[in-house]
Amino acid sequence: MARAAAPLLPFFFLLLSSTSPAAAQKNLLGRTPQMGWNSWNHFGCKIDEVIIRKIADAMVDTGLAKLGYEYINLDDCWASHDRDSQGNLAANGTAFPSGMRALADYVHGKGLKLGLYGDAGLRTCSRLQPGSLGYEDQDARTLAAWGIDYLKYDNCNNQNISPLTRYNRMSEALMNSGRDVFFSLCEWGVDDPATWAGSFANSWRTTEDIKNTWESMTDNADKNDKWAPYAGPGGWNDPDMLEVGNGGMTIEEYRSHFSIWALVKAPLILGCDISSMSAETKEIITNQNVIAVNQDKLGVQGRKVQQDGDLEVWAGRLSRGRVALVLWNRGPAEASITASWSNIGLNQSAVVDAHDLWTDEVTSSMQGNLTNKMDSHACKMYVLTPK
Repeated sequence: MARAAAPLLPFFFLLLSSTSPAAAQKNLLGRTPQMGWNSWNHFGCKIDEVIIRKIADAMVDTGLAKLGYEYINLDDCWASHDRDSQGNLAANGTAFPSGMRALADYVHGKGLKLGLYGDAGLRTCSRLQPGSLGYEDQDARTLAAWGIDYLKYDNCNNQNISPLTRYNRMSEALMNSGRDVFFSLCEWGVDDPATWAGSFANSWRTTEDIKNTWESMTDNADKNDKWAPYAGPGGWNDPDMLEVGNGGMTIEEYRSHFSIWALVKAPLILGCDISSMSAETKEIITNQNVIAVNQDKLGVQGRKVQQDGDLEVWAGRLSRGRVALVLWNRGPAEASITASWSNIGLNQSAVVDAHDLWTDEVTSSMQGNLTNKMDSHACKMYVLTPK
């Protein structure tokens, strides 16, 4: 049995998280964390309309769309290097010869939504397309005319202008565009956007870009954790996109990645090629039990509540008095972890049914604590339901 570990947060952390939602939004989007796909992690700049249509097809054909994955988001490099003669953004004519309106129509015809990438500076991060600084109203109108549903808005080449000024400008432009557009800030957490973005954004990055490594994933999880009180329906902390299926981690590490992102109410934005994913990848990203934790209507971000070296307990409140729990072994060897009820927001005398979300097994009438043994870099994830 593992040594008893001191809790990182007292019981009231759960009450704090549940009573400190993000500020009221200017739109009604993002009542639960967004779910979808983004091109960057797998394809980088090598995108075109054939690839995007193939991804949209796969989103439906694999059953992902029925599980809530709805956004098909193009990242950097979709646009022409320069604006057109009227100063408008234009699609790269070689990669997207049919144009963005036609692509949006195709994606919408699948019952999905289309997102694009922009930048709150003079150029995007690749420097291959224009940024929107000084063109916010014009670009928002262009996105609306194309039928775009989502904007990921980056922070490169920003001329040292306050991010609050630049991002709020685009938010107002989107609100005046005549179309509801999910507004996803990609400020990398530099100026603590969790503290100011909730009044006009639907999600905000709290970390630097994720890399397809165990070290990067765990680092982003830790950095995102401190901002939990600022998240809630309408506005979510974003530790960056999912790397599940891209090959840089083991299956157990990817399962831990998906479990923690779900628990902390992070956006579930897939980053692999879903048109050719492995059976193991599909098994992870289609787990309805885990997705249900992420999409729980209460909208409380789970947190790290107990730590003993590399052995961690993460937990968070769910609707109907339930608690989501992750036992996470971040160490180099097999180990046991114990979560005590008093550390996860339950009365120590409470009797619960424990639903293992990865095996789908239920253990009835547990009291006081839960212990399990995990391999290195593996986790166990539960929903505890008081009887």
